[in-house]
Amino acid sequence: MYTIKDLYDLDHTLAKEYLLSFTYPWEALKGIKELILTLGPALGEDYEEVSENVWVHKTAKVFPSAYLGAPCIIGPGTEVRHGAFIRGSALVGADCVVGNSVELKNVILFDHVQTPHYNYVGDSILGYYSHMGAGSITSNVKSDKKLVVVHNGEEQIETGLKKFGAMLGDHVEVGCNSVLNPGTVIGRNCNVYPTSCVRGVIPEGSIWKNNGTVVKKVED
Repeated sequence: MYTIKDLYDLDHTLAKEYLLSFTYPWEALKGIKELILTLGPALGEDYEEVSENVWVHKTAKVFPSAYLGAPCIIGPGTEVRHGAFIRGSALVGADCVVGNSVELKNVILFDHVQTPHYNYVGDSILGYYSHMGAGSITSNVKSDKKLVVVHNGEEQIETGLKKFGAMLGDHVEVGCNSVLNPGTVIGRNCNVYPTSCVRGVIPEGSIWKNNGTVVKKVED
């Protein structure tokens, strides 16, 4: 339930071939910078290199006060709004929203991802049509600075990573002012209640309530 194939439709990211070389999504975090530096020069005439190692599609809209740190790629139709801070190593797909006061660092955003208001997303991968509500963040370093472990019930998966935020599957909705703790993995089509403190693996098609209860969605 937490492999790349479980979480993502890879037809909706420029990172498809790269991600296919891994089993678990967090294995891809270390190479995002190098991936962007490889992809960028080959993107073609629809992209402009607006500064060194920063490629922006001609149909993207980047507001004047946004900061684009290298390396990064901004896909077609995407909006990077006022005050956005892209620190670097950010692969942002098509028709995304990177909103006001949003900070991105070492991330892959699939197509149609929305991080519209006051979000911090670091060392994370956000799947197709995932959405982070206002003020929701990924916490990417444990308070004791130890290596991140993914908890799936009694199972504990060692990642070997000190920095690992969250893996959001396709069509995940994260409620406002929620915190996704280091090593959180949220399956496809899940909802997280506002003001939640989330950790571990959430199975596909579930709802995380803000007391930590997880229930299956009721089919329509």
